[in-house]
This record gives sequence, structure tokens and C-alpha cells, in this order.
Amino acid sequence: MVAKDKVTVPVLRARKARGPKISVVTAYDATFARLFDEGGADVLLVGDSLGMVVQGLPTTLGVTLDDMIYHGRAVVRGSKRAHVVGDMPFMSYQTGVVPALEAAGRMVKEAGYEAIKLEGGELYAEHVRAIVRAGIPVMGHVGLLPQSVHTMGGFKVQGRDDASAARVIADARALEQAGAYAIVVEAVPAELAARVTEAVSIPTIGIGAGAACDGQVLVGYDLLGMYAELRPKFVKHYAETGRAIVDATRAYVAEVQSGAFPSPEHAFGMPRERPAAPEPTGSGAVVQVTPPRYGPAGEES
Repeated sequence: MVAKDKVTVPVLRARKARGPKISVVTAYDATFARLFDEGGADVLLVGDSLGMVVQGLPTTLGVTLDDMIYHGRAVVRGSKRAHVVGDMPFMSYQTGVVPALEAAGRMVKEAGYEAIKLEGGELYAEHVRAIVRAGIPVMGHVGLLPQSVHTMGGFKVQGRDDASAARVIADARALEQAGAYAIVVEAVPAELAARVTEAVSIPTIGIGAGAACDGQVLVGYDLLGMYAELRPKFVKHYAETGRAIVDATRAYVAEVQSGAFPSPEHAFGMPRERPAAPEPTGSGAVVQVTPPRYGPAGEES
């Protein structure tokens, strides 16, 4: 049964100890936000992944702050119960603490985000601290950092040797000390994700990080089987909606071409009793015409 209480930062933090595990799904518009919210997702993350799955870009680097604000507004409108988090896009926070604080403030004020997420650990601890001090909750992100894709040489698993594993743990601890309320752990060995989860007192949200994390996140389009261009090992399709959309579109095209759609049931008819013709009016007089009214399913009422 899906809980109806609003998901907040304190609620999420408490679930580290008592469960249940946290479910996070990315959403980019009001319709998907409403559907994922009704399905019981705890957190709706407006990820900069929209650059790839919505805008068709090869990476997330081209996403702008205005993009994140635009999509955030839509997701906030479509959600009721879920906690809504927005990714800080590339170069919205990397240039300094003050620009980071200003960008985070815009995301909360203009889009209505309840929290922001940024990538990186120790390097951005001061940024996190300043944003949290301003009253804006921060979700961290360690392991594979998509905004550092060129530095990392591609979308590659991180933390496979002792030195890089230690760095991931240190980054997670730095984020916790700076005031982050949760941390995404992306594309690291399951054993390392378990160590990170034990090392911090705030929830960890895994993606390609095994089952030991305190929650999991999936891109909504991946969850629904709608994005075939990139399918990492950790992605699971819970439906093949992409194929269903293609099949539905083909059926629609065929009916349009054959004339089967629209059928009479999808068309409007003339009124059974036509209204009397209006009395002639003088020059310049205005005749008011009442437009037809439609019911919730589109029928005339």
C-alpha cells in the first residue's frame, strides 16, 4: 500500500535506521511526475540526465540552469507526496561558493525544488556547507560523476582499487560533515557501496552500486523501457513502454491512412433542435454566440 504522507528531509533521514528503503525515480514533466507519485516513488529527482533522455545530447554537460528550473516547475506541479530534488547543472556551482549559493537559491525560488543535488565530494564541501546554511537541503553524489565524464574517460565504474575506493569513502564523509542529508552513490562495486553506507549516518541512494545502499534511483525512462540508446548493466526495465508507444503509433498511423480514425463516435454532430434564427439587428449591434460546452471526456454537454 502506498503511503500518503508527504516525504520530507527528516522522513528520509529517519529511514536510514528504520526503513523501508528509499525509492527514487527521475522525472522531467508534470505527467510523469504525477504517475510516479501515484505509484509511490519517495523522491522525484529532476536529473540533468534530461540532457540525454529528453534533449538528445550525448552527455549531461549541455544542460543549463534555466533548463533545470523549467523542468523543475513542471515536476513540482505534478507531484503531491514525493520529495522533489533538482540536479545543479554543469558550471552552475563549480566556479565558486557564491555562484553555487545563488544558483541553488534560484532553483528553490523559481522552480520550487525542496532540495538540490550536486556532484563531487571534498572539493565541494564548502559549497554544500554554504547552501545548507542558507536553509536549502543538499543531496550529495559520489562515485561516477557524469559531469566529469571527460576527466573519468567515459561512464566507467569507479572505486575499483584501494586508492580510488578510499577517495569515494572520504568524499561521502566530507559531504555528511558539510550537512548533506543523503548521498547518491553511482557505479561503484557493491562491496564499496556497502562500506560507504556503513561509514555515514545519512541515507545512501545507489545506482549501479548494489543492494546494500539505503535506497535506489533509476532514470524514469529506463524504468519504463523507453530509452534504448544507453543501457548500463544496472538498469532494469519494469515495462517495455517504448515498444508499446511504437506499436500504438503504428496503429494510429494505419487508421488515419485508411480512414478508420476518426470514426463517428469520435466526431461531433449538429444539435437535434437548431436554435431560432436571431432577430435582425441594426448596424453595429453585437450578437452574442454561446460556444458549445464539453464534458470531462470531450463530449458536448
